[in-house]
Amino acid sequence: MQRLAEHAVTVCEAHAAAAPRERLCIATHEVRPVGELMRFVVGPDGSVVPDLKHRLPGRGVWITARRHLVEEAVRRRMFGHAFKADVKVSAELADELDRLLERSALNALSIAHKAGLVILGFAKVETAVATAPLVALIRARDAGEESGRRLAGALRHRAEHGAEGKIVQAFPSAQLDLALGRLNVVHAALLAGRASETFLARWRFLEYFRADNPGNRDRGSRQRNGTIRNQDRND
Repeated sequence: MQRLAEHAVTVCEAHAAAAPRERLCIATHEVRPVGELMRFVVGPDGSVVPDLKHRLPGRGVWITARRHLVEEAVRRRMFGHAFKADVKVSAELADELDRLLERSALNALSIAHKAGLVILGFAKVETAVATAPLVALIRARDAGEESGRRLAGALRHRAEHGAEGKIVQAFPSAQLDLALGRLNVVHAALLAGRASETFLARWRFLEYFRADNPGNRDRGSRQRNGTIRNQDRND
């Protein structure tokens, strides 16, 4: 796991570097842009290791960045076939990838907070939703629906007047507490800025990874744009 953490994704960097290329997905047998795939290599101990920055040496194989496809590749022993070798594959590979992508997004959120782009406290968040250059409303995944109804209504009002606004609901309160250095975080407003765009790019990739997987339907987010756009990948 330590090795996985050392090579955890900087999503925007990987996508920007990889954008012109295409590779074959071993799970779907479709050729896709590298920005929609995850690369894997064989480590010195014979274990399959994610190479999320696309920089590790050695022959790599590629899988479309969907959790259920990674699970299928593990279950059907596709890695051994693709590498033409007897490799070791963790049965928890999809979970490990989910945690890495989640951690990467939360690290980016922490950086955005240090850059002064995250507003905390219900009253301040409500004001920001109404008046500030907001790019997203962050809500704890385990927050009650009633607590955010007024903020969601204000965000919809912005959208009716042409302002973009996303609701990010991918992380429980405990994870937001750690990322933002404050207890009991339920809502936060994310202001426009470079660090915010980095967070949103990583969050979108996490959502892309989790999409279409029944086990993650309660772990996702609500957003106005449900696809990964090219400009998001290149942030």
